[in-house]
Amino acid sequence: MTGDPLELKYKQDGEEAKEIAKYLPYFPFKGIDRFYDIGGFLCEPEIFQKIVDIFVERYETIGVDVIVGLDARGFILGPPIALAMKKPFVMMRKEGKMPNTVKSPGYDMEYGKRSGLTVQRDKIKEGDRVLIIDDLVATGGTLSSAISLVKMLGGTVVECACVVELKCFIDPPEDSGMPSRKKTFEKLGISDVRIWGLISEDLLTNEACLPEDYVDDGEGH
Repeated sequence: MTGDPLELKYKQDGEEAKEIAKYLPYFPFKGIDRFYDIGGFLCEPEIFQKIVDIFVERYETIGVDVIVGLDARGFILGPPIALAMKKPFVMMRKEGKMPNTVKSPGYDMEYGKRSGLTVQRDKIKEGDRVLIIDDLVATGGTLSSAISLVKMLGGTVVECACVVELKCFIDPPEDSGMPSRKKTFEKLGISDVRIWGLISEDLLTNEACLPEDYVDDGEGH
């Protein structure tokens, strides 16, 4: 599921990833000890542009028809990539945010259950090669919802692309108590969908400097 059979220039945790990882600090947030914040690279135009360039080069090589971004950080990353590739950008949002939609089943995340995503039913067509973009993949719950929507509309997911992939969730030991992305995808019949992340947790060692009165005020405890 996470193997990359293509011989492409940029590799997970390669030299470019090592440089970008410096701009991805982690915070205690939403009850998670290490919540990775893409705001670190968004305020660095050269680093943000480098990420866009890496994704554009990868997916121009693979070939896609439509680029889908997931609510909400996929809305930041997807549009510049879509514009550079001259491909349509499509939003997948929480229920009740757009007209003329179809909805996927609910899904689990590392910090709780979520209702399914929605997409406008006329934005993905039969046979479209679709790239799904998000900032991070952990348990794969959000991605599984997005994949379901693409399949419902007759499209094919070429790949799910994220800046960060947390490998610890791919197939953890049974006694770890952690959800397995591999087993979730097998259960849903979507094991054929590839996931590619530029950076893994192995490189993400930059702890944010926080004030003494910092409070974890994220939703979803």
